[in-house]
Amino acid sequence: MRLTALLSAVLLMFGTLTARAQDLPISAFYGTWQGTGIAENADSLYFAITTRDFDVVIREAGSGFSVTWTTVIRSGGDPNNPNVRRRQASLTFRPAGRPGVYEATESGDPLEGEVLSWARISGNTLSVNQMTLNDTGGFELTTYDRTITGLGMDLSFRRLRDGEQVRSVSGRLIKIAG
Repeated sequence: MRLTALLSAVLLMFGTLTARAQDLPISAFYGTWQGTGIAENADSLYFAITTRDFDVVIREAGSGFSVTWTTVIRSGGDPNNPNVRRRQASLTFRPAGRPGVYEATESGDPLEGEVLSWARISGNTLSVNQMTLNDTGGFELTTYDRTITGLGMDLSFRRLRDGEQVRSVSGRLIKIAG
């Protein structure tokens, strides 16, 4: 009897440890977030890494949500007057018929030269993915993982070209509104 109780306790503990945490609702990501990060690529050993400032706004949009992100890149030049580039993008997502999976309303067919975009929530991470194909059928995949933490939001960006990492960016953001 004791062995059965011990075995049951071990199995219960093992089941608890391996159970997947419940996915956060999309509303947990809503708000205006700001932060900074560092970008690296394959040449970072030879060339300077770049710093980036981030603004991210995630809000409800119909039955889904929208994400607008702005990246300010400072690189090279005079330290008192660096080269500054600003990039902004926005996507709107609707439920894709699977729990935690969303399709971009602006998503296209990569075989037609368009960008395929989708999002998913896994645990406390909202991932936004975009895939394109080049003229020879090679692919480029970008993934933005935005993970809710006790201190705000961690950002991880990866760009893969034909499965090989081209660039990565990591950063931290704090919620400033909403």
